Amino acid sequence: MKNGSIKDVEKKLLSDNWYTLNKYTYKYQKPDGSWETQEREAYDRGNGAAILLYNSKKKTVVLTRQFRMPTYVNGNDDGMMIEVCAGLLDGDNPADCVRKETEEETGYKISNVQKVFQTYMSPGSVTEILYLFVGEYDESMKIGEGGGAEDETENIEVLELDFDDAMKMVASGEIKDAKTIMLLQYAKMNALV
Repeated sequence: MKNGSIKDVEKKLLSDNWYTLNKYTYKYQKPDGSWETQEREAYDRGNGAAILLYNSKKKTVVLTRQFRMPTYVNGNDDGMMIEVCAGLLDGDNPADCVRKETEEETGYKISNVQKVFQTYMSPGSVTEILYLFVGEYDESMKIGEGGGAEDETENIEVLELDFDDAMKMVASGEIKDAKTIMLLQYAKMNALV
């Protein structure tokens, strides 16, 4: 359903380097009925999916640690982030994406995944919808070392953490990635581990 309070949308490409940055100029109808011209920039990197791997018997989760330049330039001293496994859809459906990313990043080959919700992580500037999943793992599913796809320069460290320790890392600020915090809280609220 289109918003009737938006009209005359013009799009101008500002950058198409790593992902796409567009500038949108449009007319917006205010509550009093008058129209004003607004401008916004929107960064389009495609949609993505993320998954929290958990083991209910061992009460553990598998997370990743990798360097994230945007956090580094914004005050994250070493730029390292602890996160759930995630990636861009790149034409895959979200469930297939998280299965593929799980194998590439963590070395676990999982089949059963459960979508728990989808969200816009930064709706003021980024178009991405992120599909969030949970999936149970065990040692029999470990088929490789993980670390990410060689052609994507990810250099991912795989972490298997006690669930309670992971929750303490959220409280202490050591885990500060939004999708990871959301999925860990989902696991806690739903007693997955």
